[in-house]
Amino acid sequence: MALSRSHRRDEVNFWPGFVDALSTMLIGIVFLLSVFVLGQFFLSQELTGKDTALDRLNRQISELTDLLALERASNRQAQENLTLLQSSLTREQAERGRIQDMLAAQPGNQAAQLGEAQKALEAEKQLSARAQATVDMVNQQILAMRRQLAALEEALGASEAKDREAQARISELGSRLNVALAQRVQELARYRSDFFGRLRQVLGTRPDIRVVGDRFVFQSEVFFDAGQAVLKPEGRGELDKLGAIIADLGREMPPDLPWILRVDGHTDNRPIRSPQFPSNWHLSAARAIAVVEYLVTKGISADRIAATGFGEFQPLDVANTDDAWRRNRRIEFKITER
Repeated sequence: MALSRSHRRDEVNFWPGFVDALSTMLIGIVFLLSVFVLGQFFLSQELTGKDTALDRLNRQISELTDLLALERASNRQAQENLTLLQSSLTREQAERGRIQDMLAAQPGNQAAQLGEAQKALEAEKQLSARAQATVDMVNQQILAMRRQLAALEEALGASEAKDREAQARISELGSRLNVALAQRVQELARYRSDFFGRLRQVLGTRPDIRVVGDRFVFQSEVFFDAGQAVLKPEGRGELDKLGAIIADLGREMPPDLPWILRVDGHTDNRPIRSPQFPSNWHLSAARAIAVVEYLVTKGISADRIAATGFGEFQPLDVANTDDAWRRNRRIEFKITER
């Protein structure tokens, strides 16, 4: 009769269902946030390498710009020197013409005056030759500077083009990474949905097995006696069904899909202090490990399964009642990313 009264209370108690629905929504949000954080992590890794290359290109562009400014200043100085030399050459040529005109106008001058004039004329010729040589050298320097300036402008243009190409490639890689992450998430969600569907068909509708969000939740009593971490025979039968489904699904999944079956052990908040289990953490972890080790014997690869013990720190019901303690003592199975 006590069981009958407990059963009637369960039928009218809507609070556990509300908590399950709220937990489902929160877990979905956490999963989406985890996917987003993972995507941002890979994207940041890719962008860090691209930012380093971009900084190197910017430094090269800055160095080329400084060198270009220096060459332009040298070019202006050479142009000023050329103008000054050309003015000096013009004055010397005018002076030479004046001396020649003076000699032509005074044919009867004395030989001394003629000799001095010829010396002066010869000196002017030498000065004119040196000035012309200097002008030629300056012209060659200007030509060389112009070639260097053209090369620098070409290098600067190439660096700017390379910078634009790098920016475009960074944007493309970011888009491709987002698409790849979305595809992997969709693919894993499809296999997870397939897993849930098959497990529902095999296990049916049992009160001690529930679906909470993206997890299958078994009451600990299905697998273990109170305060123990040794699988019961009937619990092994349930794990045989679960292991067969996961093994078949693992063979269907692509080898490069980073999936893993996580087995989480949970206890209620009543302390346990036995020689074998000093705390609820030890008990929950030992139960999760026992389930994992048994599933490995049923064909699930050891690198595709993990055991986690949460102790009493992730309760589904925070009340201190027998029903709340029973709901919190559970083993959860979740297919997620590794």
